Amino acid sequence: MKSIHSFKQMKQEGRKISMVTCYDSCFAKILAETEIDMLLVGDSVAMVYHGFDSTIHATMPMMVMHTAAVARGAPKKFIIGDMPFLTFKKGPTVALDAAAELMRAGADCVKLEGLKGHEGSIEALIGAGIPVMGHLGLTPQSVHQLGGHKVQAKESREAEILIAEAKKLEEMGCFSLVLECVPSELAQKVSVSLKIPCIGIGAGVGTDGQVLVLHDMLGASPEFKPKFLRQYSNLSENTKTSINQYVKDVQEKTYPSAEESYKA
Repeated sequence: MKSIHSFKQMKQEGRKISMVTCYDSCFAKILAETEIDMLLVGDSVAMVYHGFDSTIHATMPMMVMHTAAVARGAPKKFIIGDMPFLTFKKGPTVALDAAAELMRAGADCVKLEGLKGHEGSIEALIGAGIPVMGHLGLTPQSVHQLGGHKVQAKESREAEILIAEAKKLEEMGCFSLVLECVPSELAQKVSVSLKIPCIGIGAGVGTDGQVLVLHDMLGASPEFKPKFLRQYSNLSENTKTSINQYVKDVQEKTYPSAEESYKA
């Protein structure tokens, strides 16, 4: 099983890190038999599995339940648990309690968004021995403040702030960093300047690795087509075809067959 030291070594050796989201035991079992490096139990589960319009609806009970399910399905994979909305903004005590729940559920580390206003929580988590992954650029929990899902740090001043925050997160002890929806040149600059791995999503090829939402890359929602997304399958159409074939077989009485039926 990989550890935070494995990812640092991968960066040093120039080997790219791969990460996808995972929210349940069924997909976790499948992913456990792949070469994927990291599984992120993202707060995007609120949207993908629960139908909400943003990640702010993710709660601690929700994140703990899904983290535990993934851990049971892929016990030998490195699992990241997302800290849900405001859990790390309410101070170190609340942050430590929330992180403890995720770690007990099976997470190997926690991920939290941004830096300003919760430096104390980050220091407390790392001081308690909890590995922390940072997240800069487009931070979905702040989507209303950011004015929507759009590329961040396009202006020079914003880029300078992002670079400074990335370096600060590294100095504080974060073991890695996600860069979401930032210009590729900036993402590469940050990745080169840091010793910790930087994993991109919508951040170009110059980062130390990539992360995608599993259901997006498998084509579960083909209408969702941001520029950075590459769909590796067509889960939506394949599933509909399979279900319709099942319905047809039932209606035509070709399922179940004699071989699929029990005898006295």
